[in-house]
Order: sequence, then structure tokens, then C-alpha cells
Amino acid sequence: MPTPDYAAFEALMRAERLPELVIRTFRHALEQLASGETGLIPEADLLPARDLPRAEELGASAEAAGRAALPQALQIKLNGGLGTSMGLEQAKSLLKVRGELTFLDIIARQSLASGVPLVLMDSFSTQEDTLAFLGARYPTLGQGPLPLDFCQHKVPKVSQAALAPLVWPDDPELAWCPPGHGDLYTALVTSGALDAFLAAGYRYAFVSNADNLGATLDPALLGFMVERGLPFVMEVTARTPADRKGGHLAVRRSDGQLLLRESAQCPPEDMESFQDITRHTAFNTNNIWLDLHALRARLDACDGVLGLPLIRNAKTLDPRDPQSPPVYQLETAMGAAIEVFPGAAAILVPRTRFAPVKTTGDLLAVRSDAYLLTDDHRVVPSPDRRYPDLTVDLDPAYYRRIDDLEARFPQGPPSLWRARSLKVRGDVTFGARIIIENDAVIEPFRPPGPVTLADGCSFDGGPWRV
Repeated sequence: MPTPDYAAFEALMRAERLPELVIRTFRHALEQLASGETGLIPEADLLPARDLPRAEELGASAEAAGRAALPQALQIKLNGGLGTSMGLEQAKSLLKVRGELTFLDIIARQSLASGVPLVLMDSFSTQEDTLAFLGARYPTLGQGPLPLDFCQHKVPKVSQAALAPLVWPDDPELAWCPPGHGDLYTALVTSGALDAFLAAGYRYAFVSNADNLGATLDPALLGFMVERGLPFVMEVTARTPADRKGGHLAVRRSDGQLLLRESAQCPPEDMESFQDITRHTAFNTNNIWLDLHALRARLDACDGVLGLPLIRNAKTLDPRDPQSPPVYQLETAMGAAIEVFPGAAAILVPRTRFAPVKTTGDLLAVRSDAYLLTDDHRVVPSPDRRYPDLTVDLDPAYYRRIDDLEARFPQGPPSLWRARSLKVRGDVTFGARIIIENDAVIEPFRPPGPVTLADGCSFDGGPWRV
């Protein structure tokens, strides 16, 4: 493998006025790449993570310890995504999710109701829209000693052939990529946010994705960290078939260390075992808890570079052009820090704490009567639901974009509280008061349609050819 052109990368990053810590962290990733590190974690090196503590079994003492620590706690929401996979050109968190309320509305109201400060990790793509929205609707947010947001960084893509930067004159921004949400730790330092948190007396941070409305600050989970003096806690949940491609918790065979393995870190020959949800049962929710004192101590000990495991993503420079030059995108995962904090732990939490919206099908489910909005602004599964899990699979040819979804559900979502799954294939527009029960499959009799379902229809099983 060629030697990376470190000087060219550093010059490019300084020209973009990126902080020196970002440059040093990226150099560490380049050095890993040049040494032959692929970021792959073979199955032979791992054992399944078993016998984890369960959130349901936390006692009254954990709840009491958490409530006592709430004045020292804050929440950080990862808000860097644009939702481009759903055809959005603004912050994904500005999507309407319950009536006229967006993700950001609900998150802001949770913070105001609980009194726990809210801080967002934005990207340069989402910061302007987000701050304008919150400033107009919730002007009291961010008025205290803490920043309302800080920004994640960008890093150069790496030529696979030369391990050098690349330039794409037609669109210079294609030369850059996000460094993954593992950039959280670096961005906390370079933005001054970590120092601000500590100076204001905050010790604990709960971190989660803005599109996961099940992730709220639970005092009992905070108490779990406080009572045991843990530096880092990862929330995991029981894997389902829908999670086969997501990151899982495991134990390193050589030393018993907990670690996170993402799909991009799995060798192709081990993908079957990676996706075996009966072997690797603990799914990473991307909800984590940080002791900020421990984070500061760890960063000081390693000169700011945590050395998170590399994720080497092979792409093309222009993702829409397979003929553009092959590149590596060097990333890290936030949850991978579980292996760099001595004494870090994981806890098994209910599925209700993991309800992300990654597709229009996920959004339709959360908008439906299978969920409800509580008085304290939490989006939770309806107690009337027939099944604990709900999967909505909409044909990407007709429902991938938000505009497609709105056009084909003009009367709003169907009733889904009786459903375990809904699969739609072809161009189907739904009328009002439609009921889905159990496992329903709907597709046009003469694919791909279009067809319109009459108001008041009920579907159970299938395939229903309409």
C-alpha cells in the first residue's frame, strides 16, 4: 500500500480552517490505513455478549440516584443528517412526525418540560435551518450557560490508488465526507462545548440520534451509571430480523473487552454469522451515556486523539457516478468508544427506547395510531398495540421520497395498531379510515398500478391484489 500524502491532506484541511485536533485525528486514521488496517473484525476474534444487566431490573435505588444526579445531566442529540435518502434538502429533524409537530418540536418540548438542557450536534448542512427553527419557536432554549449546538467536522476522502486527496472540479464538496458520529468526542473539544459543560457543573451526558424519539433521558439509566461509577454506558436492545444489518455488541475473545462491530467492519465471509440474531443478540441503539469527567481525563491522557477503531468505507468519489475514482471514507462510530474507556458497560433496554425513522415506512408507522404522544412529549408505542414490533415496508420505487409518501397517503396513515407488518408493492394510494391487521401484503392486480384503495377498507394477510 502506498504511503499517504500526509502533507497534502494537512494543507487541504488547514485551507478549510479545520482545527489541529481534527487534523491529528485524521492523520491517526490515515496511519491505521497505511499500516494495512482494514477495520475488519473477524468472527473468530469474537464471542457473543451475554448476561448483560437489564434496565427492567434496575431497582428504586437506581431511580433515586438518577433523580439526584439530574441537575448535573444534559442531553446531546445528533442532528447532522439531511435525510437525503428520503428526498430532503434540509435537516431531517424538521420532518413532521406527529400532526404538525416535527422531531425538533418534540425534542425541544421534552427538554423544556424536564428542565434537562438540550444541546445539538449539528452539521454544516443542518445548523442554519435548525437554529432558525428553534429560535423562532423556542427562544428560551440555549439562553443559559451552555451552547445550544456545536458542529461536527468534515474530512477529506482518500484516493484508493494513491492515498492522497482528490478534487472534483464540477462539485468541490464531493472531495469531503463526514467522519462518522465518532467525531462527537473531537467536536466536543474543538467547539469548546466540553469545557463549557464542565465549567457549568455538568457531569453526565445522554447522547442519542435526533430521529429516535424513543430515546429520552431515563433517570434509572442515569442512576445505573452513577451508582456504579461507570465512565461510559451503551444501551443495547434485543436484535430482531429488522436489525440484521445493524451494529452489534460483542466480546473480544483475546481479553474479554466489550466492543461494537458495525456491518462495514465485518469480513464478507463472516456476514452470515454477523446477521445471525440468535448468536449476536445485542443490537446497538446508538444511545450512550458519558461521564464527562472521565471523558476529559481520557482525552487528556491521549492528547485528544481517542484512537477509535477505523471504519474503512470503500466508495466512489461521486456516489452517483460509479465511474468516478474509487475512494476510502475514513469514519469512526460513537459507540466504539466502549472499548477505549476502562470499565465501560452496556445495558439491555426495552425496544421502546429504539424507534428510529430511517425510511418513509418508519415515518408512516410513527405517524400512525400504533404510537401515541404522551403529556410529557414522548412518542411511545400505543398500549393497545396487538404486537410489540411493527414493520412497514413500502415499495421504494413509489414511496422512497417524502413527497411520494404524502401523495399516496393523502388522508394520513392507515390504522396500524392491530398490525405486525405491512408490505406494499406497486403504486397504491390509500383512502381514509383504512385498517391493517396482523401481516398484510398489498399489491396491484396488474403491477405496478396505479390503484386507489377505497375509504374504510380492511386488510389482513394476503397478498391482497387490488
